[in-house]
Amino acid sequence: MTDNLNEIKGLEKLRMIIGRLRAPDGCPWDRRQKKEDIGRYLLEEAYEVMDALNEDSPSHQKEELGDLLFQILFIAHLAEEAGEFAIDDVMDDIAEKMIRRHPHVFGAVKVSSVEEVKANWEDIKQNIEKKERPPAGLLGKIPRSWPALLKAQKITENASKVGFDWENIDGVLDKVEEELNELKSALKGISHKDITEEIGDVLFSIVNLCRFSNVDAEEALNASAQKFIRRFAYMERTVGGQGKTISGLSPDQMDELWNRAKKLEEEVP
Repeated sequence: MTDNLNEIKGLEKLRMIIGRLRAPDGCPWDRRQKKEDIGRYLLEEAYEVMDALNEDSPSHQKEELGDLLFQILFIAHLAEEAGEFAIDDVMDDIAEKMIRRHPHVFGAVKVSSVEEVKANWEDIKQNIEKKERPPAGLLGKIPRSWPALLKAQKITENASKVGFDWENIDGVLDKVEEELNELKSALKGISHKDITEEIGDVLFSIVNLCRFSNVDAEEALNASAQKFIRRFAYMERTVGGQGKTISGLSPDQMDELWNRAKKLEEEVP
């Protein structure tokens, strides 16, 4: 089997590997997997692809794209085993969709701007393709498995398209303040459910503020997280060079180090 694989290239090689893993005498772990199991790995691999794309390392990008592709092929193989569809059906469907959504490339439609391309794309998606699927409502089409920040921003974006939105940013800021006050009241009580709900409302209103300000909430929070990591790493390096640990510092010493790290970042042009 291994000798035969060495003679095969591309998708067919991966398909044969997956088939071998799923065979009765294949890998016990792979044979146990279901589509929803692989779906969780799919998300992890997609995030690792995003990380690799932000690095100047083609070899790392190639590796992560391979990991992601393998998960996609694995899910398609499970569907083929169940008699639902095969990877060829997946590729045929996406090929037809891309041709259909680019009539200015594969058809006679004329466009003069990127905005017209986007408008045609949305028109085809909403008025042609949606007829092939049962109606899901304006917000029902948003994937439930999306990260919460991304999902919240898309929800408010879609709602705004039909006029369900604030007139200006002052209204959004007032809503943020209102939700913060409700959270403060909840924190005075003992109901974990109420506190959880109010924290969720605060986060949702902040995401809406991001959307209203043309800021990507996911990117904004990720940037702040990375900033925290950088500053904390500076603290670790500094105390490590002194033979100490973060946990051995007093709160005032931690604050001093943190402020020093912050100042150093601000001085970098």
